[in-house]
Amino acid sequence: MSTVDYEIKNTSELRHAEEAMRMGELENMRPLPRISVHAFCESEELQRVMERCANDRRMSKVSLRITSGGTAAAANMFSGAPTPNLIILETRANPASLLAELAPLAAVCDPSTKVVIVGYHNDIGLYRDLIRNGISEYIVQPVAMPDIMGAMAAIFVDPEAEPLGRSIAFIGAKGGVGASTVAHNCAFGISNLFSTETILADLDLPYGTANIDFDQDPAQGIAEAVFAPERLDEVFLDRLLTKCSEHLSLLAAPSLLDRAYDFEGHAFQPVMDVLQRSAPVTVLDVPHAWSDWTRSVLSNADEVVICAVPDLANLRNAKNMLDALRKMRPNDKVPHLILNQVGMPKRPEISVSDFCEPLEVEPIAIIPFDIGLFGSAANSGRMISEVDPKSPTSETFSQISHIVTGRVAIRKSRKGGLLGLLKRK
Repeated sequence: MSTVDYEIKNTSELRHAEEAMRMGELENMRPLPRISVHAFCESEELQRVMERCANDRRMSKVSLRITSGGTAAAANMFSGAPTPNLIILETRANPASLLAELAPLAAVCDPSTKVVIVGYHNDIGLYRDLIRNGISEYIVQPVAMPDIMGAMAAIFVDPEAEPLGRSIAFIGAKGGVGASTVAHNCAFGISNLFSTETILADLDLPYGTANIDFDQDPAQGIAEAVFAPERLDEVFLDRLLTKCSEHLSLLAAPSLLDRAYDFEGHAFQPVMDVLQRSAPVTVLDVPHAWSDWTRSVLSNADEVVICAVPDLANLRNAKNMLDALRKMRPNDKVPHLILNQVGMPKRPEISVSDFCEPLEVEPIAIIPFDIGLFGSAANSGRMISEVDPKSPTSETFSQISHIVTGRVAIRKSRKGGLLGLLKRK
């Protein structure tokens, strides 16, 4: 490899590393409010960045339009149309002429419209002049997606607003794989291990089992929230919650078949918004289904966990779900994978390595088949850590709770490859 090739390779790797670091900053960014944004791009690079922004879940409420062109195109368009809440404008103009170039656009802009300039000159004097003349932000190329979204958040997101809680969605690759049991035990573990206020929302309205697993029989729950979004706020939500432990509350499913539970795509979004404002952590127990509303819940959750058992149908479904979620969540981490019910007697299984290789993900944990322990917990309305707190399975749920909340956990060494976190190699 020549010196030039080596330098190019190192520069490219450094750029990717810097962007990955900045992408991490987006994890805690609040979703942008319902605003209109029009981007005018002179370069293909910025157009690609804006397209990535358009596909980000934090932009789900933003109406974004992307147009090729610069200042003249923007001034011409808005001479006969109202301006949006935000204009993102790329320009190659030099510092001496930039303000004069912006004058025609300034003449047609509404006073409330914000403007972000993407330029090519790293000039502190130019930056001060632009800010003094009402430009909200000036960003120097090359820009990445976190730069653009960070600029929008700085303008439209209140820095003094209460931080939003994180949402963690659990879903099974197939019915009967124990995804709900895993979700319930993880919600209990998060609330107990970290003394963190946690809400468990059972989204399986006709067949949800969270009320049974926690030995509860609430009169109200998530159905009242979903079917009356106009009444939904933190006070109304608090009346619907059932206390399961000191730090865990349950938003229970009715588990009744007295009506059809057909929902439109964003039916659960108001519930998720209020949940994130009400507790630091929300665990979403998502039923095994693939509809507009489940896709919406999964695409908008902060973390997604797929539970599967090691057989062929689960492998196919997990692969399809991972591929779909990678497309739906292009700027987020790959969903976590948990292998459950591993080692069931007399059941042919796919080996862990063969199961994971086509998925291109490592499972964060594998949970052994233990009908006695799980059956005893289910029948008594208690969690695994309550039934047998010293069991390896209880430790596994502790490790999962650490991982999905982004906390560091030190794995204790144990004999046997099927307990705790997986170490394939």
